[in-house]
Formats: sequence, C-alpha cells, structure tokens
Amino acid sequence: MKTEQKIIHDSCTAGMSLLETSSVDLVIADPPYNLGKDYKTTTDNLTFEEYIEFTENWLGEVKRILKPNGTVYIFMGIQLISYVFQIAQQKYGFNLNSWISWHYTQGLGRTKGFSPRHDDILMLTVGDSPKFNLDDIRVPQKYYRQRNNMRGANPGDVWEFSHVHYCNENRREHPTQKPEGLFERMILASSDVGDTVVDPFSGSGTCARVCQQLDRNCIAFEIHEEYSLQSRQRLDEPFTGFDSVDPRMERVPLDLRDSVIREEYLKNHEEWFLKNHEVSLKKFHAQVKEIYGTHVPRKSKAKKLEDDSSLLF
Repeated sequence: MKTEQKIIHDSCTAGMSLLETSSVDLVIADPPYNLGKDYKTTTDNLTFEEYIEFTENWLGEVKRILKPNGTVYIFMGIQLISYVFQIAQQKYGFNLNSWISWHYTQGLGRTKGFSPRHDDILMLTVGDSPKFNLDDIRVPQKYYRQRNNMRGANPGDVWEFSHVHYCNENRREHPTQKPEGLFERMILASSDVGDTVVDPFSGSGTCARVCQQLDRNCIAFEIHEEYSLQSRQRLDEPFTGFDSVDPRMERVPLDLRDSVIREEYLKNHEEWFLKNHEVSLKKFHAQVKEIYGTHVPRKSKAKKLEDDSSLLF
C-alpha cells in the first residue's frame, strides 16, 4: 500500500488547526518537558502558567482531530505529567487506558538522590472502543507451556528500550530523540495499515520514519526548519531495521523440548517478533543454536503466517 509521510514546518497548534475534525486515527506527542533543553527556536523554560496554557492549546486540537475511537500517546517527564493528565481527563474528557513507564538503562547520574531511569507515557483514548491490535505487539513467552499462548504475551505497561546513543548511526542532531522501537509498538497497537498518524512535535522525525516502514500515513509538524529538513532527508535513507528493540523480542522460549512444536514455533518467531529488526535476528539465531543445538528452519513461502493457528493454545 502506498502511503504518504508529510513533515510540515509549522507550530503544532497552527498546523493541526488546518486538519479536519475527527480525521485522525492516532496521535503520538512528545512535547517539550519544560526542562530548559536547547531546541534552537523555542523556549523550553516557560512559567508554570504559560506551560499549562500551551498544553491546553495543543491538546484541544488533538481532541478535535481524533476519530471517535482514536488514541493519543503523550511523552512527559515526572514534573508535569500529573498536570497534563488532569487537563486531558478533566478539560477534554479523554479516557486513561494505560500509564506506561519507559525504562532505559543509561541516563544522567546523580550523587544526591536516585538517578532517573524512566519517562512516562500517557495512553489516552476517545470513546469506549479504541483500536488495539494486541497480536501485533506481543512479546515472546519466557517458557513453553501448553496453557500459554505461544503467539506471545501482552508486553505490559513497563517498556525497556535503550536510548539512541550518540554512537548509533541513526542518531540525529536533536536533544530528545526517541528510539524507533517505542514508536513501532505504539503505532502497531493503535492503528492499522493505511491509517493516519499525527505527530505534533516531530523533532528528529522518528514517528514519520516508523510510519513509512509500517505503511501508515503521517502528518508531522516541526517548528524548527532545520529539524524539518533533516527529517525529510531521513525519510529518503535506506531502511535496514529499526534502531531499537525490546530485549524480550530476542529471547527463545525455554522448554521447547518437543522437536515438532519447536520447529513450528521457530518458523514463526522471526515474522511475529523481529520482522523489522535485522540486527536482532543474529542474536536470536545464536540463542537457538546455544539452547537447542539446532538452526532456525525456513518457513515455506506458500504457507501464510497469519493463517497459522497451530501454536495458539
């Protein structure tokens, strides 16, 4: 399916005001946390009152453009997350679906107090029947058990994804670049192929890049012209796999002793969990060899993966 990704040089409120009411399936917003970051053209040190007004303005546009079953994910730091949630719930009537904790292993160190190792993500929905594609975001089971659904488990609301390190070839000149694996999970969970996703704060262009690979349309707004240009260039680069992955995706279930069940499962694992993660395939293959002394069998192209229900216990 041919989709389109637009990165528009404009403020989020001005840009979203031009979109039709109830026309968007998903919004992923990573606004400034008001921590004094250098975004070059904007001020990240508003007064409390200014920040609340700013939040009310862009969230109001998000509520207007979302479809009746739409979802918005909002990244936010601990200092202001409760205020953002209060505005979303009490002023605009969003429903809280999940309060997600994104855990990362690297970050700033502190000598007085505990070093921060997570950000929060609010998952808010409109209406009573939001779109949620659980099968597209499952993580592999740790053990094989007959009572388990070997298609995978719900990933839960604590997500581990590494930061995009400065040595990563996908790293951009942006102070708060988020890993692609985070966006992959949100987009797969809350939208379908061909749907429209809006990113009010495009930054390094991660949302548009992930939408491009997952066959979603994306409309992204970025107030800084240089970031907009860099993000458009990013869309033209060859794709070799997303720059991050939940480490659970690489694990091989233990106790797959039955060779028939094991072979059938291993045929499906790559498509289910590692389709967009080329680097992780090598780790997965090495673990299969180490644990079971065998190679991952090739799956017949004639057999449709989505029609295979033999492992759904």
